Parts: sequence; structure tokens; C-alpha cells
Amino acid sequence: MDFAVSPKKNKWLKEQMDALNIKEEDLFEKFIRSSGKGGQKVNKSSTCVYIKHLPTGIEVKCMKDRSQSINRFLARRTIVEKLTNMQKEQ
Repeated sequence: MDFAVSPKKNKWLKEQMDALNIKEEDLFEKFIRSSGKGGQKVNKSSTCVYIKHLPTGIEVKCMKDRSQSINRFLARRTIVEKLTNMQKEQ
């Protein structure tokens, strides 16, 4: 799955998810209307992304950007970071 970021970033995310054995089917994803700056646009579109990694129960909510695709990338990146930190602690 490719997101609205550079091919290099898409490749990095795929490699990290593969290395941590994170599969798309292990992620529960839903879209929520964002809040904050953005005017009418954020009131009409669901750009905020909520992801839960089912095997670990890690939950991430991302609404940093106005683009749903970029928020999907950022949410997955955060899941990767959290799982990497969990493995380092163990």
C-alpha cells in the first residue's frame, strides 16, 4: 500500500513493518473527522486516522495533516516506533 509520501518513505515503512512482522490485516483502522484548524474542510471530511494493532493492543490516533493518506502513513510509522521501543525494553 502506498501513501501520499515519497517512494523512499513508502519503501522504508514497508521494510520496517515487514521486519516487525506487522501485517495490514493485524491493523484495525477507522477514520474520524479531525478537529482544530482547517475551517469547513475538517468539518466535512474524515482525515483523522485511528489505528489499533490487534496483537499488541497499541492504539494510535493521528490528525497531524489535512491529508488522510499522510495521516495513515504517520499512524503506521508511530505503530512501528512503539513496537520497536517495546522490543528494545524486553
